Amino acid sequence: MEIFRQITANNIELKNYPFLKELAMEAYLMENGDILKLDTENFADVTVLDAEIALKSGRKTSDRDGRIDILAKYGLDYLALIELKINEINDQSLSQLEDYLNERHQILKKHPEFWAEVESDPNWIGVLVGSSISPELQRRLQDGYTTANGIPIAGMILRRFRSIKNEIFVITDTFFKYNYTSRDFSKFEFKGQIYNKARLVNRVVRTFVEENPTISYAKLEKVFPQILQGSIGVFDTKENAQEIYDRTGHKRHYLKSDELIKLSDSIIATSNQWGLGNITHFINHVDNLNNDYRIENK
Repeated sequence: MEIFRQITANNIELKNYPFLKELAMEAYLMENGDILKLDTENFADVTVLDAEIALKSGRKTSDRDGRIDILAKYGLDYLALIELKINEINDQSLSQLEDYLNERHQILKKHPEFWAEVESDPNWIGVLVGSSISPELQRRLQDGYTTANGIPIAGMILRRFRSIKNEIFVITDTFFKYNYTSRDFSKFEFKGQIYNKARLVNRVVRTFVEENPTISYAKLEKVFPQILQGSIGVFDTKENAQEIYDRTGHKRHYLKSDELIKLSDSIIATSNQWGLGNITHFINHVDNLNNDYRIENK
C-alpha cells in the first residue's frame, strides 16, 4: 500500500524538493545539525563534528576503503557514524554502516580532538538517513536493533519541501528504539518534570535565577562553579556563547530565546555539553545546595 502524504503550512502549498545528490544532503545536515536529533533524551543535543572521513579497509564485503559521511556527537556520551543514502535505506545500507562501525577505532586514533574534552571513552551509535526505508529495516529498527557489539542503530527518513516563496520545510521520521537503563543516567526528574542531562542543568539554573531575580553573573558563578561542567563551564554570556558557535560551527550552548536566562547584569546561555561524569558532579553539588532541589534519576 502506498502512503499518501499531503503537507500544508498556513495554507501554503509545498512542493517536494528532494536532494539530488548525497553531497547536497550532507551539506544541508552539516549546516542544520539539529535535524539529526533522535529523541528528547540522550540523543537530542547534536553537534556535527566532521564529514567525509576516510576509513582504511572500511568495507569488509568488498575489501575497499570506506568513507564516513558525517561524524556527530550526542551530548558528551555518544559519537555517531551517520551514513546517508539519496534513496532507500535498507539491509544493504545497514551492512555498510556496520562495516564502518567495526573500524570506528580508526577515527579517534587519527582525530583524538573529536573526544578530547571527555575523560571517559565514547559510546557509539550508527544512524542511517535516506528518503525512504525498506519494510524489513523499519521492523528491525523499531524492535531495537543493535550490532553484534551492542551498538544501537537508528534510521531516519528525511523529506524536504519548498514553498512558492522558496521557504524550505523539512519533515523527518525516525525509527529508533533505545533500551534505557539506570546506567545511562539518561532521564532525570526535577520538581515533577522529566529532563535529559543538558535540559536538567538549564532548568535547575533557570529555577535558581527565578527565585533570586537580582543575582549577577559573578554571584551565580559562586553558586554553580564553572568547573562542575569542565572546560566549557556551566554557563557563559550570550555573546560569548554565540561567538563560539559562529567561530567553530559547534553549538555548545542553548542559544534560542526561550533557552537563554536573564540575570541582573547579563543574559546567559547554559552549556549543552553534559555526560555521565560531569552531570554526576552537578547533581551532587545541587543536592547539597538546596533541600528543595531534589533530582531523581528515572
